[in-house]
Amino acid sequence: MLDPGLRSLSALRDVRTRSISPENFDGSEGGGGRATEGTGAASARDLGPGWKISPSVDIRAGETFDLATIRGAGRITHIWITTHTDNWRTLVIRAFWDDAAEPAVEVPYGDFFCSGWGVFTQVSSQMIAANPHGGFNSYWPMPFRTGARLTLENTSEVDVRVYYQVTYEQDVSPQGGHANEGYFHAQWRRSNPLEDRVPHTIVEGVEGSGHYVGTYLAWGVNSNGWWGEGEIKFYLDADEDYPTICGTGTEDYFGGAWNFDVPGQGYTEFSTPYLGMPQVIRPDGLYASQQRFGMYRWHVTDPIHFAERLRVDIQALGWRSGWRYLPLRDDIASTALFYLDRPTAHRPATPTADDMEVHLATGPVPDIGATPQRAPRD
Repeated sequence: MLDPGLRSLSALRDVRTRSISPENFDGSEGGGGRATEGTGAASARDLGPGWKISPSVDIRAGETFDLATIRGAGRITHIWITTHTDNWRTLVIRAFWDDAAEPAVEVPYGDFFCSGWGVFTQVSSQMIAANPHGGFNSYWPMPFRTGARLTLENTSEVDVRVYYQVTYEQDVSPQGGHANEGYFHAQWRRSNPLEDRVPHTIVEGVEGSGHYVGTYLAWGVNSNGWWGEGEIKFYLDADEDYPTICGTGTEDYFGGAWNFDVPGQGYTEFSTPYLGMPQVIRPDGLYASQQRFGMYRWHVTDPIHFAERLRVDIQALGWRSGWRYLPLRDDIASTALFYLDRPTAHRPATPTADDMEVHLATGPVPDIGATPQRAPRD
């Protein structure tokens, strides 16, 4: 559990800090700045080794790259990563704990960092920060007992360049310090469109003991009018038919009220340490025909604990005549974050490129095989 008061920051602990990046692929002590070849070699040709020879990696189309492989007990404390906006919904980030065969984290790159629509917006929360222009940061603690592996899969048809740094604590004591800590999990699901009169499933089939800590929704509205009247529901432990925790509306769950509508301003973006709606993408009258929203809710100071099993879903409701609810069939993509007493859990099918695709309202879909133009980066 994080300490919001930072009272533990001064404590002396038996750990060592290590960091994995393209300049130190294994995080070894004194292993950085030794590269003699890499994506920056040509730019550093007048300077030589030690001068930004290997700041990034290129991941070929259809391939998976190991961002970090860590042995022993420890905890990932920070991830910084960036790539072109074209890649935010074509890359899949995964995390495996303690040599598990299946990932505990399997989420499109952009959605993991509260940026599911492939368009930048500032996110200023305690756990996720998205900074200009696409500098993504995660501060979710990710403990492990015997090892960790983070990967990035490129599902697109073009090679992509990625800059990253994974910082972690390495336990020095033989027994480690994570026996009572849960494993970090993140799952992604998309309803596009949502079935008629069927809630969107955020997480289901999770068994074990743990606590739910966060939700990010990329919500695309497919109709006129207000869209967020639906309730979010948490089904905990033995009662699988009725929720133990039942919200009162979508904007209420994300900490807003009255449709996020400030009179005279309309939908109003906000980003706070634990909740926000940082993104509102409005129609442009041409290719952007419908509104798109990005919202997050971090249960950091109020985690939702369960002892046996967990299921979470959310309704999509608007209004029709006579003050009656209107079931909606919107495009909803959710990322669910939770800690569990085991490194694997029931999870949805692995997302494909078609599952993740969003149109960025920049014009007609390009011809197959066309390569998007990308601005160079130092």
